[in-house]
Amino acid sequence: MLVLDVVGLTPRLLEHMPRLRALAAGGRQAELGTVLPAVTCTVQSTFLTGLMPRDHGIVANGWYFRDLGEPLLWRQHHRLVEGEKVWETIRREQPGYRVANVCWWYAMGSTTDTTITPRPVYRADGRKEPDCWTWPPSLHDELEAELGPFPLFTYWGPTAGIASSRWIVAAARKLLPDHDMTLVYVPHMDYDLQRFGPDGPEAVAAARAVDEVLAPLLDDAERTGTTVVALSEYGITAARRPVDVNRALRRAGMLHVHTNDTGELLDPWTSRAFAVADHQVAHVYVRSDDDVAEVAELLGSLPGVAEVLDADGRAAHGLDHERSGGLVLVAEPDAWFTYYYWLDDDRAPDFARSVEIHKKPGFDPAELFWDPQDRWVKARALLHVLRKKTGLRSTMRVVPLDPSPVGGTHGRLPADPADGPVLICSVPDAVPGAAPGGGPGRLEATEVRDLLLRLSRQPSPVR
Repeated sequence: MLVLDVVGLTPRLLEHMPRLRALAAGGRQAELGTVLPAVTCTVQSTFLTGLMPRDHGIVANGWYFRDLGEPLLWRQHHRLVEGEKVWETIRREQPGYRVANVCWWYAMGSTTDTTITPRPVYRADGRKEPDCWTWPPSLHDELEAELGPFPLFTYWGPTAGIASSRWIVAAARKLLPDHDMTLVYVPHMDYDLQRFGPDGPEAVAAARAVDEVLAPLLDDAERTGTTVVALSEYGITAARRPVDVNRALRRAGMLHVHTNDTGELLDPWTSRAFAVADHQVAHVYVRSDDDVAEVAELLGSLPGVAEVLDADGRAAHGLDHERSGGLVLVAEPDAWFTYYYWLDDDRAPDFARSVEIHKKPGFDPAELFWDPQDRWVKARALLHVLRKKTGLRSTMRVVPLDPSPVGGTHGRLPADPADGPVLICSVPDAVPGAAPGGGPGRLEATEVRDLLLRLSRQPSPVR
């Protein structure tokens, strides 16, 4: 079985992807429900466990770790996900069932047989270099010898592009023959849909590029009789309004900072309230119950905020987990939440202008852009690389502090199924109610695990 997570895939974009469209025509296509927040880590965890966030604990791509006193995004260890993974269930019926994970999240230390996940080299002098973590360890050198180093700088940042998806697919082709289930994360459409939005020629070009890159892997699957499931976590909608939640809290005297030579830093230990922003959802952590009503009223009045979920609201959406904020904000369809908390750009922390997914207390889609206000930005980026190669200290300051270039966002539940996730399966009777090539069938995100279990029980082809 080959399980493809094609980021941003929707029925509208599928029209521009002939290989995946042919897969749907020969099998089944169905509307795919998602969960709140509709973001990578949360939805993938639901796919693999069949659980809502209240049960698997992945309430966003990151949250405030109360036991550490820090907001942290993009952690990687699989034990953060509570609940049994689908392959662990399968192995009780089929001992020795072999599973490969190629870049699905929470992969490090997982119970899969083979793992590939992005993991940069962080040198003692501050340099960050492209690399990946693999299990077994010997796979790392085999992949580098055959494919080159993992192309980290095309996986995220201003130079994100098709090269990372091409590398991932090539690695998956190498693993597919030796595994019963191969999970493959294909990120490319995420980039230009967030940069330019879902409605322009860039989105169509991205969809066509992904379809072309997937073609050899789909050929391999067809040749070996491998069942294919292609799905997506969310659809991307047009983004027009950034909402500065933390700045509103700071102006109200509820968010505090401390200052050092790097600039102003969010101080979660002394703040009465702060938000960990993640696309169109923000978890708001309020230190005292006495402040909850005031914070809810303040943030509910911000333009671009559609809902303020209290305890009952969180429970209604399956977000009533201890990692969640006391309040959860949901943006209006064309709005999204920034993590920004400083009130003067001259006092922004040094990491704000860098691609720094682990230091920022929230998601920053502006990392996909070169700063349009800096005419020498690419030259300075090249100089930074040269300085690093010679062992000199340097900071790459290339990311804009103006979020207005961001063109696409996600995280809300979709208003229109045509702009929401979709599931394709090569097995004609896999999804009850779905007609060939499309139709009325619908699968919830919590039901994907059961689909994979059913497919795993089918006889394996003779190879």
